[in-house]
Parts: sequence; C-alpha cells; structure tokens
Amino acid sequence: MSSKNLGRLIRLKENLPGEIILDPRKLADYAGDKWFATHQPDAVALPRSTRSVSAILRFANQNKIPVTARGGGYGYVGGCVPVRGGIVLSLERMNRILEINAADFVAVLQPAVNTQNFQEAVELLGLFYPPDPASRAHNTIGGNIATNAGGPRCLKYGVTRDYVLGLEVVLANGTIVRLGSRTHKNKTGFDLHRLFVGSEGLLGVVTETTLKLLPLPPFRANLAVGFSSMSAAVRALQSIFAAGFLPCAAELADQFTLAAAYKRTKSESLRGCKAHLIVELDGQKNSVRTELADLEKIIRRQRPLFVQRGLGNKQCEAVWQIRREFSFALRDTGLTKLNEDIVVPRGRLEDLFRFAAQLQKKHKLPIACFGHAGDGNIHTNVMVDYARPGAKERAEAALDELFAQVIAWGGAISGEHGIGLAKKRWWPLAVSKEAHELHRVVKHALDPKGILNPGKFV
Repeated sequence: MSSKNLGRLIRLKENLPGEIILDPRKLADYAGDKWFATHQPDAVALPRSTRSVSAILRFANQNKIPVTARGGGYGYVGGCVPVRGGIVLSLERMNRILEINAADFVAVLQPAVNTQNFQEAVELLGLFYPPDPASRAHNTIGGNIATNAGGPRCLKYGVTRDYVLGLEVVLANGTIVRLGSRTHKNKTGFDLHRLFVGSEGLLGVVTETTLKLLPLPPFRANLAVGFSSMSAAVRALQSIFAAGFLPCAAELADQFTLAAAYKRTKSESLRGCKAHLIVELDGQKNSVRTELADLEKIIRRQRPLFVQRGLGNKQCEAVWQIRREFSFALRDTGLTKLNEDIVVPRGRLEDLFRFAAQLQKKHKLPIACFGHAGDGNIHTNVMVDYARPGAKERAEAALDELFAQVIAWGGAISGEHGIGLAKKRWWPLAVSKEAHELHRVVKHALDPKGILNPGKFV
C-alpha cells in the first residue's frame, strides 16, 4: 500500500475509534479462511454499525482501496482471502439478533449471528429456521447468505435464499439500501435482495437480514442404514422417492469416509460398512412414526447390513453428530483434503460414485464422497499426500476430469461453498460466455471501481 493510502487509513482510524486495526501482528488473523491460500491485509475494519460500514466503504471507494468482507472465516474456497490486500471488513461485532417475531414468522438479525445459536433461539419459541450447513456451530448467517448455504435439510426445505425476505446492504460507494420486506410474499419490483444472496461479497456488504421462519415440526425421526455396496444404497434412496416420500434429509457416505469416521468416532455400526444412508422425517408424531415404518420396509428390500432407528431430537442428534465428524475424520488421515462440493442431477448419483472410483484407480489417489444425496450435492474429496512424487499433478488432473464430467452431465461445480479462489480455475468452463458477461455487467453496475473482493471469479 502506498504511503498516501496508509496516511489516509490512519485518519480513518482516528475517525472510527476502536474500529480500525493497523497492527501487523493482528492482521495475520484475517488473512484467510479454511482453504489453503492466505494474504495479509493492510488493515482490518471491525465496524459496530451499518453507519460505520458505510463510512468505511465510502472511504475505500473514494481512494480505490480493496475491501474484502469477512464473517466467521469458515469458508472452504478462499472467498474471504484479501488477495489484493487493502481492508478486510470483518463483521464479527455485528452479532445481535434484533427481533424474533412469532406472529409474523420472521427474525431480524445482524450478519455475524452464529447459525446454530440462531436456530436454537427460534426453536425455544416453537419456530424453525431450516438451513443447516454442517459447520453451523462455527459459521454465521452473513456467511450463509454470501454463499447461499444449504445443508442436509435443504432437500425438503430449500437453501438460505428461500428464507431471505429482506436485506439491508451497503453498496461499494457507501450507499445504504433496504431491499425486500418482512412479508412472506412480495412482488414489488425486481427481487433485488436475492441478487445479493450467493454473491460472495462481490456486490455489496449485508448488514442486516430479515429471515422467514416456519412452525417447528413437533417430532422428528431418522434411519441410519448400512449397506454392503453403494449401488444398494442408491437404489434404496431412489425407491424412497419413487414411493412418494420426501424426507427432510437424505445423506450418503462411501467406504473410505466411513472407515475414517470409524477410527475417529469408534461407532461400531460403521465398521466394515461400504455405504451409509441417513434418512430423516419430521412432522406430527403419529404420521412420522407411521412413515418411518413404511420407509424401513422399502429400505429392507435392498438387504442392508443394519437399520438403526432414531426417535426424537436426542436420538436423531446422536446420528447427526457422527455425520458431522466425517469431514474431521478425513483430516485425521493426515492427507490433504481437497473438498469439492459438486452437484449432479439426481439421476446421475450412482454414476458419480462410479466415476469417483474410476478416478481413484486412474490417478492412484483416495477419493472420499459423502453428502446431500437427496439433491445430488455430494462432497467429493480428493485426498492427497503432497510428499509423494507427482501427487500434486495427479490431484490437479483428477479435479480437471471431475469438473469436466460434472459439467458434461449438466451439473454444477459448487452447491454451497461458492467459487472463491478454489474454483476460479473452472469458472470459465462452468458458465457460458454470455452468462459470464452478464455477471461482469452486474458487477460493474454495483461496483464500478472494482473494490469489493477483487481477484475472485468476476
């Protein structure tokens, strides 16, 4: 950064006491997320209000200083890495739930509210916020909005976008705009608030959100099922849909993932299991119990190794706690986990697992697959030992083939993590030239000086 801009940052620090950090020893904490790339910013802003966010962006826009917004820092694609330096705008202090309104079925909150804490708060009032990313204990609502996060329950309930009714957004030039409303239906002009959902900090900074809530289902139950083959597990899932059931969640995991999870959790049900399916239902107690029995009959036609029932919150959460350990278990292997949250059409699910097995054999790299089978969003993890000769090149070749095949099937290169830096390489393959140009036009209209999260995919 030039000495001129450094001097300007010092003046900004004086105008916003306690909200601007210039100490190099503290800047490193804001250099990256859970991906591999890092870059130290020149300054960190810790605003306490929308007014401060506006002042910071207005200053940065006038001086053409890059600004990278940051939530919990728990992304998996380098989305909040300040690759051009400048200011990291951390929203961590804007972490208040402003309102939970049971009559309107809405909540109003600031972006740094933790997802799990928010869900627990609304459930105490008999309300329900369904989107449930696996890292919900660590991530924030603002980060969920930036990537349009999903989770297991999005099979039945949809993703973050489906619950955003309104937003307060600060644009690149410091303008504060309120979009949407607190009503559950609104066709007044364009759905501009949804434009910012999934925009990865490239179009504006969200400082407040109004979210739709639902009545809390009074009962839930699930089945955890082991299989001797992935094909049997996929057939079981397909049979469930064919019978007219729509579970709130359906998760699959492969043999490599399960072996790693057994070592970490010591859950005996995972020992020797080659595929694992979790199916969950929610609703009224009597109907859920009846439907669960019907699902079990359907699943048993595929000759599973075991079927375990979870009835009620406590038993269901015990099942999901093991599922949430899968990603950590893969890290326990000591291999570097390249987590790709690709999505394929539902009918290609078995093809994806078969293709992953072929890639594993061809490139001599373990590939662990698990995730949201109900909507085709399978986290495909290429496991790499970079100490082995040629491992990096084999991993890159495997990823190239994986993304090419997913695109050829009509799939998507990201279901919920975003593009960030990690998938920037495949972005030109994933969208048409016309779509890419439309992204560029929107970006230029809202951020003509290009200060917001520069260096990413647009």
